[in-house]
Amino acid sequence: MDFGLVLQTDPPAAQVISLMKRAERNGFRYGWTFDSAVLWQEPFVIYSQILANTRHLHVGPMVTNPGTRTWEVTASTFATLNDMYGNRTVCGIGRGDSAMRVAGRKPNTLARLGEAMGVIRDLAEGREADVDGQRLRLPWVKDGKLPVWMAAYGPKALALAGEKADGFILQLADPFLTEWMVKAVRKAAADAGRDPSSITICVAAPAYVGDDLAHARQQCRWFGGMVGNHVADLVARYGEHSGLVPEALTEYIEQRQGYDYSHHGRADNPDTAFVPDEIVDRFCLLGPPQAHIDKLKALRELGVDQFAVYAMHDARESVIDTYGQQVIPALR
Repeated sequence: MDFGLVLQTDPPAAQVISLMKRAERNGFRYGWTFDSAVLWQEPFVIYSQILANTRHLHVGPMVTNPGTRTWEVTASTFATLNDMYGNRTVCGIGRGDSAMRVAGRKPNTLARLGEAMGVIRDLAEGREADVDGQRLRLPWVKDGKLPVWMAAYGPKALALAGEKADGFILQLADPFLTEWMVKAVRKAAADAGRDPSSITICVAAPAYVGDDLAHARQQCRWFGGMVGNHVADLVARYGEHSGLVPEALTEYIEQRQGYDYSHHGRADNPDTAFVPDEIVDRFCLLGPPQAHIDKLKALRELGVDQFAVYAMHDARESVIDTYGQQVIPALR
């Protein structure tokens, strides 16, 4: 199992770079950041410095979207980083939650997302692609490689990930839901004539190491609120009891009252009081190191290839170091 670190690009950028260097020293192989231009600093500028200050770390957004940048610009940015640092980027992509909504736009449609994934990958790897009716190619790209990993929850999005993505990003660590969604992605891949095992499975969730579960839950409760945004979209689209989305995912948002993106992804988010302890425990990794190891081994048995640690809490250095010293060695 590989490990990644997920951060927000809060200033100062030097701190983000320092934490990513710390992660690489501790055996993490991936460095991810949020990508929401209004809420945080521009990640691709920071990726250049992360790559310059590490040797093996792969970097990318968790996740970008096809609406805030034109597709040829996104592809060219990835390809430039790859040319400079040796194919060490991954394009994590989704419909766009905070990035689009904060700017007053709706998240992208799945049709647009599916088209963008192919175009961005083709252009970044030196192939010709159609962009708004214009055939384009980046003539300077040589030996480029850009895996495209798609974030998804709902049945149509899971199907699209299986049909077109190189990897699947699931932003929660509940074993029951992980098993359900991984099976959906792999079935879609098989139905599309692809090798299901070729799709990299990445689970991303907060991890907090320690014996004070009450404090850990409070530090990670924001995550249930963030996931709740996507769940609310699914309920609006499919209904509360459609059978198309597991009720184990949808039932907890009944008391949700809205969401203020100014607190997005932060431990002090006041819009997450509706998230019960049970959801925090299911979606996150909490407790002593052995509890993390046990849950990660269960996820690995379900086909998870990478666990990406959301470190938006008051113990970022500690979780990086503890994972490096105790958790990562146990999973390798």
